[in-house]
Amino acid sequence: MPHDVSLISTIAVGLGLALVLGMVAVRLGLPALVGYLLAGIAIGPATPGFVADVGLAGQLAEIGVMLLMFGVGLHFSLEDLLAVKRIALPGAVVQIAVATALGMGAALWWGWSLAAALIFGLALSVASTVVLLRALESLGALDSENGRIAVGWLVVEDLVMVLVLVLLPPLAGVLGGASPAPDTSLSQTLALTLGQVTAFVVLMMVVGRKVFPRFLWLVARTGSRELFTLCVVAAALGIAFGAAKLFGVSFALGAFFAGMVLRESELSYRAAHETLPLRDAFAVLFFVSVGMLFDPAILVEEPLRVVLVVAIILVGKTVAAFLLVLAFRYPLNTALTVAASLAQIGEFSFILAGLGVALQALPIEGQHLILAGALISIAVNPLLFRAIQPLQAMLTARDANSARLARRADPLAELPASTAPDYLSGQVVLVGYGRVGRRLGEALLAAGLPFVVAERDRERVETLRGRGLAAVCGDASEPDVLIQAHIARAAALVVTVPDAVAARRMVETARALNPDVKVVLRAANGDEAEILRGEGVGAVFVAEEELARGMLRATTAAMGDRP
Repeated sequence: MPHDVSLISTIAVGLGLALVLGMVAVRLGLPALVGYLLAGIAIGPATPGFVADVGLAGQLAEIGVMLLMFGVGLHFSLEDLLAVKRIALPGAVVQIAVATALGMGAALWWGWSLAAALIFGLALSVASTVVLLRALESLGALDSENGRIAVGWLVVEDLVMVLVLVLLPPLAGVLGGASPAPDTSLSQTLALTLGQVTAFVVLMMVVGRKVFPRFLWLVARTGSRELFTLCVVAAALGIAFGAAKLFGVSFALGAFFAGMVLRESELSYRAAHETLPLRDAFAVLFFVSVGMLFDPAILVEEPLRVVLVVAIILVGKTVAAFLLVLAFRYPLNTALTVAASLAQIGEFSFILAGLGVALQALPIEGQHLILAGALISIAVNPLLFRAIQPLQAMLTARDANSARLARRADPLAELPASTAPDYLSGQVVLVGYGRVGRRLGEALLAAGLPFVVAERDRERVETLRGRGLAAVCGDASEPDVLIQAHIARAAALVVTVPDAVAARRMVETARALNPDVKVVLRAANGDEAEILRGEGVGAVFVAEEELARGMLRATTAAMGDRP
């Protein structure tokens, strides 16, 4: 019997063509996602030949966004989000304001209405979380300090856009567009939106953190891999859908918080691994769907406007973010990473543009310009990430002023002058103040032993200094950081970060300055431990080995208590 195969054809042709063009792009030295975008253009309604179902492609892409944000939540705890709040919150708000002002200025110059200018500016101000995550994952920087700042920044942007999407209809009516809810005041809408978002976050953080990890564990105890995968996917999509329907939160943000609550489970790593193939496949469909929405005719009809839009995205937003991060006294590399992260627009921009057209506030030309800016900026964005290290090297080597920019005075990069002398002779230099480092630090403090913490997380360093403890901010694999921690007069170097490569550099620096320093290292696994022990770098500990020894002692004691 005849039946509709539009879903099958959209997936099959979209993924197949994305594979071919992605391989061609890689062969030409371009990012694979350029091929995915071209595949979308090829099967979109603006080009001849096969035309895929745009509506279905958009929904499939939305699933990809949800799964990807769910995966980020599995690796991004509430503590990580709060740790970067001092830069992510004000930085995102100011950057949105600057980019919106630039977009509004261009739109008003073209003679558009105030409502159209506002929507256009907002659409250019918010970056794509999908693009950022793919870039950070490809660089292996998702779990780094720079990666956490960039992700936290975009989470704040997403929260702002949730409010914008709810407030836009009444605002459009006030500014001259069509308002679907003229009887609802702006203050009432704002209060309702803030209440819904707050209720959702509280529900997830209080109830979800206890319920969902336990349920995941119950499913895992069945021993069925299929049920476990089904549980993870159902939780990601179900929570995202429920958040959107019940609380007015975006699908992406709902999935992000779903991942954050499931991170409390010891099975979070397995959950992330099980969803990886689905995330990759649907992320490709996201880029294909972006290409399908693009009309290449806009490049010929309005080339100057396209250039201005791209300039706002790639230059205006980038420079604003760069200067903001430097203003917060973060390193040059962090400023360049965050700036590159925001130099594109994506899913929220498309939603804003579509809503603006539906409200008769944004001309269709505005939607085409936004899509053109998204397509070009997404294609260029991976190249910007590749340029971070060369650009940093060029800035630090070009002249003395640029070098001072990279090494400018940072109050957290050196110990305060008031540090007690007892801390700077015969002390322990403790690298990393995470879960392991914190326990070691508390034990040293209880024993009355002096120690200096070297930590990359600025918030932790500020907290330690607030308690009157000695701490410096920076990467301890760089000699300057260990020098600031007075490694030359230290009794021991204790590295709690399980990074063998970085640990070797720390040991080299420490022993060059202090040949008699004792070294204690943490290894990620048994293989790394054997290599480090073979090199004679110091005492090496592995979590699994120490756990086994502790369990053996408890078992032996239990056996000894037998009657």
